[in-house]
Amino acid sequence: MADTSLFLPTSKDEMERLGWTQPDIILFSGDAYVDHPSFGAAVIGRALQAAGFKVAIVPQPNWRDDLRDFKKLGKPRLFFGVSAGAMDSMVNHYTANRRLRHDDAYTAGGRHGMRPDYPTIVYSRILKDLFPDVPVIAGGIEASLRRVAHYDYWQDKLRPSILLDAPADMIAYGMGEVTVVELVRRLERGEKIESITDLPQTAFFTSEVPGEGDIVLHSFEECLKSKKLQALNFRHVEEESNRMQGAVIWQSTSGRWLRINPMRPPMKTGEIDAAFDLPFTRLPHPRYKGKVIPAYEMIKHSLTMHRGCFGGCAFCTISAHQGKFIASRSKDSILREAKQITAMDDFKGYISDLGGPSANMYAMHGRDMSICSKCRRPSCLHPVPCPNLNNNHAPLLDIYKSVDALPGVKKSFIGSGVRYDLAMAPAGSPEVDKINREYLHELITSHVSGRLKVAPEHVSPRVLNCMRKPSFDLFRQFKKIFDDVNKKEGLRQQLIPYFISSHPACHDEDMAQLAVETRRLNFQLEQVQDFTPTPMTLATEIYYSGFHPYTGEKVFTARSEQQKLAQRQFFFWYKPEAKKEIVESLKRIHRPDLIRQLYGDTPRNGHKKASESQKSSRR
Repeated sequence: MADTSLFLPTSKDEMERLGWTQPDIILFSGDAYVDHPSFGAAVIGRALQAAGFKVAIVPQPNWRDDLRDFKKLGKPRLFFGVSAGAMDSMVNHYTANRRLRHDDAYTAGGRHGMRPDYPTIVYSRILKDLFPDVPVIAGGIEASLRRVAHYDYWQDKLRPSILLDAPADMIAYGMGEVTVVELVRRLERGEKIESITDLPQTAFFTSEVPGEGDIVLHSFEECLKSKKLQALNFRHVEEESNRMQGAVIWQSTSGRWLRINPMRPPMKTGEIDAAFDLPFTRLPHPRYKGKVIPAYEMIKHSLTMHRGCFGGCAFCTISAHQGKFIASRSKDSILREAKQITAMDDFKGYISDLGGPSANMYAMHGRDMSICSKCRRPSCLHPVPCPNLNNNHAPLLDIYKSVDALPGVKKSFIGSGVRYDLAMAPAGSPEVDKINREYLHELITSHVSGRLKVAPEHVSPRVLNCMRKPSFDLFRQFKKIFDDVNKKEGLRQQLIPYFISSHPACHDEDMAQLAVETRRLNFQLEQVQDFTPTPMTLATEIYYSGFHPYTGEKVFTARSEQQKLAQRQFFFWYKPEAKKEIVESLKRIHRPDLIRQLYGDTPRNGHKKASESQKSSRR
């Protein structure tokens, strides 16, 4: 029998082998249990364990039968924790066209159907029915991004805070290990869950009322009557999520006050090191008996160097969950994890990713942090890079070279998305500009596994502005750098650009321009991504309300399936079967010039067919 004592216990037998009669905390997760720092339930469990508490975990409990999975470990001494998993369950279950997916990357064997829609709601209701006197704390991406009234694309309606449907006592939103450890220590001291109202990064219903200096949003009921009010609410939520010291946010829902406490300041190096230095086995629990868990296979030989992202892309949820400010691990902590990877039985010498939410934001911050402490900008890069941003890539170069110098490491790759605009932005220092050019050279020559994935997302200035992405001219410049370095070094590597269709502000004309640009650059895109509205993003609020939250202006968005297909077809302009529809579409909008640019002549160098690895599975 495999040794389960190195993992958090998942059964009564495993608890008994540890000599436990009752756990302090029981975690319920919609994901399979992988004891790895990329899996949230494992991180929370290990952090609580390190704080001295007995933690058990029930992965993917069966909610359809007699509920034995919810009863098997009994009642915890302090609380239940519930999480839908590493993804919002609706993103996990359904495509951008609301069609059911047939697999689940976070389940053994990739099997679909091992979690319900909205597990946060389902698990909380079951636990409260069975154990009404035990606190339930919700966490993970689903609860985090649904902490306030939000648009649900799959139900096509505005929904209140998930706490109205999930009878949890509290949401611990964002990256939760510090919050949950503080919470459990206060519960251990005898505080009641309903009296803990000042804990950062928590949300809950309360009998208290807003105080001076707090932000009071329009009520859920007011937002149901006015989409514009919902858009205005979003601006407050986003700005406060991206502040170093945000305000308390309140929203009235069904006659009750929802209180959302501000995010914590970014973790200090010692705190984030402690989280990644926990005693993870880095393996799936033995209960899966060697079955492949696809998400684990993707990340098992990778490591995360930092959290947070200051890109502020309109369609991305990272800053709403992890925050805008970068929390970076120390070099020593990163090297310790790299050495652990080299000791794994199946390691062949290749680290698959030295990454983060945006791969090259490691150790970056403002030159004058007092300016950052007052800043409300959701992006440090849009509309132009902040002059206070220190974009020196020297610490990152040092990490790359130090990891590659470790015994057993043949090569390390960068699998996370790279912000080429960040590396190319003028630093205000000739020395730093030189270092950043060295970074790009090092990246291209030594850390690309045949293909480098970057995300220009679109070519149209108005769409890119709505996306909070840089001008497409920067992609052209980066492509020239990439091609020049490959030619000089005798390399044959591909640049894999990602693009989005049907994003707010995007018209058929914009997609036609995208088709023309990809033709000029000799790209033929095989697989692409339609915009999927997910809770708590700028683009989703525009999609739902029709208004830009920051300007109040109306913004067009393709909403019907017909409109979306009409935009998507432009990605495949080179396919004979697409030509007729595209030509008719461009005639309708009176753009014969674009017809000529697409079909009137042949590019000098022919077309390079994009690799099948240009997948659309993205954030």
